[in-house]
Amino acid sequence: MVVADLSPAPHPTEHLHGLDAVTGTKPRPEPLDPPMVPFALGGMAAFVVAGVILLLAGAPDSWLWTCLAGLLCGIPGLLTMLRHDANRRRRRALSHPEFRVNETA
Repeated sequence: MVVADLSPAPHPTEHLHGLDAVTGTKPRPEPLDPPMVPFALGGMAAFVVAGVILLLAGAPDSWLWTCLAGLLCGIPGLLTMLRHDANRRRRRALSHPEFRVNETA
C-alpha cells in the first residue's frame, strides 16, 4: 500500500504520465537516425587536413604522430559506422516498406 492509495481523491483506472497532459494524443515523432559514415569520414578527413597543415608548418613530430593516430583510429570507427548504416537501412526497410534509399554506389 502506498500513500496515494489512502487519498480520498478518485483514482484513474489507468496511470497517466505527467507529459500526457501536454502531448495528449499527438503522435510522437520518430527519433533522428542519420547516416553515420559521413561523420566518420569527416573526422578522418579532419585529421588528414590537420596533419598536412602541421607538416607544412614544420610542427613537432609528436603532433604529426597524433594526426596519424587519429586517422588510424578512425578506420575501426568507419567500419563500425558502415555496419551501423547497413543495419539502419535493414531496420528502415522492415519498419517502413515504402521507404527506399537510392544508392549510386
